[in-house]
Amino acid sequence: MAEDLKYIIESLLFVAETPLTLEQLKGVLEGEETAAIKAALESLIADYDTRNGGFVLRQVAGGYQFRTQGRFNEWIKRLIKPNAPRLSKAALETLAIIAYNQPIIRSDIEHIRGVDSGGVIRMLMERKLIRVLGRKEIPGRPLIYATTKHFLEVFELKDLKDLPTPKEIEELGKSRLEEEEPEDEIQTNAEPAAMPGVSENGEAGEVSLNNS
Repeated sequence: MAEDLKYIIESLLFVAETPLTLEQLKGVLEGEETAAIKAALESLIADYDTRNGGFVLRQVAGGYQFRTQGRFNEWIKRLIKPNAPRLSKAALETLAIIAYNQPIIRSDIEHIRGVDSGGVIRMLMERKLIRVLGRKEIPGRPLIYATTKHFLEVFELKDLKDLPTPKEIEELGKSRLEEEEPEDEIQTNAEPAAMPGVSENGEAGEVSLNNS
């Protein structure tokens, strides 16, 4: 099977609906060495990059997945009409805060934004972009939020180490996620604070991020 390994992997990736991890591929390709599978994947990545066609193979959300070339998005959107409403500016802002400060509780999110964010958080959970990790052991035991694997897929990230700046998250979100009308937000008493772990120019600081 060694001579066909690359093309077997190519076919598996083609039919998979979500990124395939190395462990998943090893489970299907019984008896194949990890090094051989990795070499085949690297060869496929190089093949598609060299071909410069409509598809590329990328590491996304801890696995491998075929992606369409970004420069063809205009035509793809003409064929495939998005069903989900776009995320509002408030939702993208909240998503960026959670991504850079996770694990984080709602009160901390609202302190940074300066507005009530309950509705936005619910919507982000419905879109499977954030999840509940558990409860923080403080009075009231508030829920703790973090981003999901789907978040990594949407933003084409291998893991949270590749996290873009908050501004880039908002810009990428505008093009990759579909816009609903901003929800009414209630101004809180807390003054908006600078985003922890992020410098004024939007660069990430030293923030502990848990992979989802």
